[in-house]
Amino acid sequence: MEVLSDHNWVLSVGTFLPLVGVLIMLFIPKGEEALTKAVGLGTAVATLAVGIFTMVQFDYGKAGEMQFVAEHDWISVIKSSYYIGVDGISLPLYFLSMVITVLVMIYSWDHVPSPGNPKAFFSLMLVLQTGMAGTFIARDLILFFVFFELVLLPMYFMIGVWGGENRQYASLKFFLYTMFGSALMLVAFLALFFKTGAESFSIPYLVENGGAIAKNIQVWIFAGMFVGFAVKVPMFPFHTWLPDAHTQAPTQGSVILAAILLKLGTYGFVRIAIPILPDAAKEWAPWIGLLSVIGIIYGALGCLAQTDMKRLIAFSSVAHMGFVMLGISTLTPFGLNAAMFGMVAHGLITGMLFFVAGSVKERYHTLEIKRLSGMLKQVPRLGWILGFCAMASLGLPGLAGFWGEFPAILSAYQPAEGLPVETFRTYMVIAALGTVLAAGYLLWLYQRTAFGEPTAEFAPGHGHDEDIHDVSTFEWIAWTPLLVAIVVFGVYPQLMFKVLDPAVNVTLKAFGG
Repeated sequence: MEVLSDHNWVLSVGTFLPLVGVLIMLFIPKGEEALTKAVGLGTAVATLAVGIFTMVQFDYGKAGEMQFVAEHDWISVIKSSYYIGVDGISLPLYFLSMVITVLVMIYSWDHVPSPGNPKAFFSLMLVLQTGMAGTFIARDLILFFVFFELVLLPMYFMIGVWGGENRQYASLKFFLYTMFGSALMLVAFLALFFKTGAESFSIPYLVENGGAIAKNIQVWIFAGMFVGFAVKVPMFPFHTWLPDAHTQAPTQGSVILAAILLKLGTYGFVRIAIPILPDAAKEWAPWIGLLSVIGIIYGALGCLAQTDMKRLIAFSSVAHMGFVMLGISTLTPFGLNAAMFGMVAHGLITGMLFFVAGSVKERYHTLEIKRLSGMLKQVPRLGWILGFCAMASLGLPGLAGFWGEFPAILSAYQPAEGLPVETFRTYMVIAALGTVLAAGYLLWLYQRTAFGEPTAEFAPGHGHDEDIHDVSTFEWIAWTPLLVAIVVFGVYPQLMFKVLDPAVNVTLKAFGG
């Protein structure tokens, strides 16, 4: 099921081009800030151009098949090869990672967090881009693991160096949690390798032979992968690193974390765990569904308790990723399509919310909800953008968030054959209640920060208002593509569904998809 095209170089270039930018930056003197930023942004734009070329050359009539496949010997001792390709599932995420990187670079042009060291900051973002893109195109488990782990280091330094007051604690917690999950994941990969005859780490090979493993062994191997991916998603009860990491991370770190890094976990479930271990997936599905709905309700209640704007948005990610995992746990094409759409929509919307939060912090030097008020009067455009993103995040029909949540809830009505229907219908009702809570905390956040009069300390003439200005040029350039995409996918979701659906059906072949 692979289309061998003559463009088999394109994915490698798209993935490793950012590292060329990093190499060039190494030779730029530290004082040359403008040149450093120009090289960083130029590299990201060039990478995006390769991404656009990939999108144009992609054969949408065969979205269910792997395209631009390249396969070369890599570490032949352990039978691991450099094997990459994209299909309809990985293409949207692969492209999104490039878009987000460019937008974050544009935003960073006049927002390099202190201590200002643009050279290190832009280099880390480019390394991060390579890790993200690589994870979505890897077709070999060891290659996947390398890229999956590559993302950890830049993020660790981003939080640990440029983060808030508790940055050391947050970065260490993020690192240890993810390493713990990855260790179990690697053990699961090795078990899979030996149980399928120690022939190859290639994902298509394992998909063909994984189903033959005895069911009780499958369940245990799946458990290892489950922990590895669930920490990354993060699913309840593995989520506690996320609010800390988000709250302490600089704006750029939060945006990349929310928009792309959380998707590495859900993508792992869709691409690796479920197609390779179909019997185990069926055993685990009700439990994954249970943890998902707990996450939806728990995340929403967590949001209602927050006093800090950024922490509230971080907890909302726990709830939103709950909807994604609920869609995945149904093991139906309908649910998986909803989940994949939800991943991209969450990336656009929550990434945008963190951008806004960062700009609020920069203007008001605080994110305490009770100290902020009257944004619509003081910074009307920023206030309106926050309102728009809040509406998108609570799943207003006509905006992208709706098509991730509503079909995911609906898909639980009729899960795959062999799954407990009554159980999933109960999950459906609980998840639907979660949307009411989502409206609650997002409207409450918006009402408190945007309506009313500005608080006394930020009122004009109190000495604090010299920093308070409306949306700047670089912010407009960085945000407009996200705002447009949220509307376009909300009005015409078919744009993405028609790319996703063929690939989703191939993934779910084992379940009669």
